[in-house]
Amino acid sequence: MSPKPNILIYSPDQADSYAECIRGYGFSSVKAASTVEEAEKYLPGTEVILAWKFPTQLLHKPIASSVRWFQSMGAGVDDLASDTHIPENIILTRIVDQFGGYISEYVFTYLLYLVKDVPRMSKAQLERRWDPFISETLAGKTIGIAGLGSIGAEIVRKARSFDMNVYGLSFSGKQAELVDRHFASDEWKVFVKEIDYLVLTLPLTKATHHVVNRDVLLAMKPESAIINVGRGALINEKELLAVMRSGHLQGAVLDVFETEPLPKGHPFWEMPHVYVTSHLSGPSTRDGVSRFFVDNLNRYLNKQPLQGLVDRKRGY
Repeated sequence: MSPKPNILIYSPDQADSYAECIRGYGFSSVKAASTVEEAEKYLPGTEVILAWKFPTQLLHKPIASSVRWFQSMGAGVDDLASDTHIPENIILTRIVDQFGGYISEYVFTYLLYLVKDVPRMSKAQLERRWDPFISETLAGKTIGIAGLGSIGAEIVRKARSFDMNVYGLSFSGKQAELVDRHFASDEWKVFVKEIDYLVLTLPLTKATHHVVNRDVLLAMKPESAIINVGRGALINEKELLAVMRSGHLQGAVLDVFETEPLPKGHPFWEMPHVYVTSHLSGPSTRDGVSRFFVDNLNRYLNKQPLQGLVDRKRGY
């Protein structure tokens, strides 16, 4: 390992901006690439890659033989974990502990929007109609969080401030003490039966692909709602579409989809009680990602364990 490794920053849109930021931390051997051609040019001699949407087919070529560590700019790495183009000897890491604040605020924006019936208030204003009513409250309602990593844990923390009951489902059970009731991965129907809001923060793996299907959705209370800030394919979208059309569920807040961007002709766009956003709940900011990377880079140089280490067999 070189004392000051050659670093390649790859991003189709922000490579130069990231490179400038990393240089600001005192690392001078930093190259920026935004195209496949530029990546090919700078790969020889590169030891560390910080990237978003990197052309991974290049990593099997002799020009990438010096690469030892690949740091993704995102939290979700299901695509990278299963990518056979990335040699096994390359360490793969993802961003962790960066998105909890953003995503939890997104979740509670919509929880309050629904529980306070903001659409009714907005409609009354547009119609210049005085419409006093007593709205519901989050206090005493039950939120079920599937996935209790750093993002799920922050949603739990904010739910406590709203005096909500908190249920959780996770595959490892390591964070079971955070919630009032914890459920294992084979207890989905029992988990969703009593909750008012289901929030998905799980990673996408073979075990979680389409884990929320028709049976799980129909096991939920008709007046409950679902929010997906994890990965699109956690939900069987065709079955969610059918369930929503039947009138079951108060709402579906979807920030992630199986196909992104969501096709313009997709029914979700115009469907009542379905709220579509453009995969924006957990933004990767330049400063936040750069700070995380530099901290990991110092760990790498000091031969300390890296944060966000990906287990390729597990998928995250």
